[in-house]
Amino acid sequence: MNATTQAVEAPAKKTAVPMNGVDTPALFATIGVVADQPALAKFQFRANGTWLNGTHMQTTMSGFFGAGGEHVHKQPYVADADHPAVLVGADNGPTPVEWLLHAIAACLTAGIANIAAARGVKLTSVESSVEGDIDLRGILGLSDEVRNGFSGIRVTFRIAGDASAETLKKIVEQSRARSAVFDVLTNGTPVAISVEA
Repeated sequence: MNATTQAVEAPAKKTAVPMNGVDTPALFATIGVVADQPALAKFQFRANGTWLNGTHMQTTMSGFFGAGGEHVHKQPYVADADHPAVLVGADNGPTPVEWLLHAIAACLTAGIANIAAARGVKLTSVESSVEGDIDLRGILGLSDEVRNGFSGIRVTFRIAGDASAETLKKIVEQSRARSAVFDVLTNGTPVAISVEA
């Protein structure tokens, strides 16, 4: 077993049948192809945003590059972001930091489904609660001692399936270890901003 397949499969048990809504044969085929052709692992995701009014903006995600070529989602996906009235917005969507909480929950949950399916564990439910603490004095420019972003994020999973509690906890831990969003949040990612005015 190489390090790539170790990312999703259990040491002694794996399944090659669809499970938990995951096309497990395709998952293992993808792992095999990428292990043999590492260049196929290079992806670039894109999002295009438009300001609408006030603190309301809308982002469209329609295409991405990966597996050696351009791809288009089955439909363009649109996400609205705004601030609630208490933060001088019109509440036309979740705040940007709430989208960040959604992103960590979504990434970890997808990993749990994939890893459980690969290990032959049938899930019956996966629920998450995510909380992020922020002190607005930073973004309001009232204190240089307070960071602009979250000072901490807590994720709690309630998970059930046909495996022991210990096995389910190991699946969640493996998802955390391989989560792209967890990595971005905890290790930092360089962000370059350019302006065309």
